[in-house]
Amino acid sequence: MQTDLQHIFSNAKKQDRLAQKSLFEVFSGKMLAVANSYINNRDDAEDVLMNAFYKAFTKIEDCKNYESFPFWLRKIVVNDAISFIRKNKHILYAETEFTEGMAENPEDEPQWSQDIDLDIIFKEMPIGYKLVFNLAVFEEKKHQEIADILNISAGTSKSQLNKAKNWLKDYFNRQNDTQNAESEI
Repeated sequence: MQTDLQHIFSNAKKQDRLAQKSLFEVFSGKMLAVANSYINNRDDAEDVLMNAFYKAFTKIEDCKNYESFPFWLRKIVVNDAISFIRKNKHILYAETEFTEGMAENPEDEPQWSQDIDLDIIFKEMPIGYKLVFNLAVFEEKKHQEIADILNISAGTSKSQLNKAKNWLKDYFNRQNDTQNAESEI
């Protein structure tokens, strides 16, 4: 598989459309999930995905080797998703400073016996929380980097991440309460 991917990547760098189509088929599902985790609308996420692949294939010479292609492509998808949100969405961030010391008691954590569907969770999460959460958790950005990307203060980034964590905790508690109520019936 690795040599096949290397061959496909090499041909895609030569602007071979069939090789580019193969790369699209291999990576589009995962990259759509990435775009969808930032953007609540599937059609918009697909637009971001197509734009990201267009950029990737236009600038594929910038990607040095096939091993780094998925990471390089993911970065393009994330940046395009953030750009899309900046252009098309009005995002409100609460300008409150974060204070350290969020209580994290393991006994307060809900017990889950089923799979978690991140797509459903991210569709419900407020967009300001979701952006900061995705950048901090999945993209491993520091608060100052997030602040620079989103044009907010580092304190707002910290606050939004804290609020996202609390929102998730409340979400899981609500799901757990619903699950418990259904099991009592």
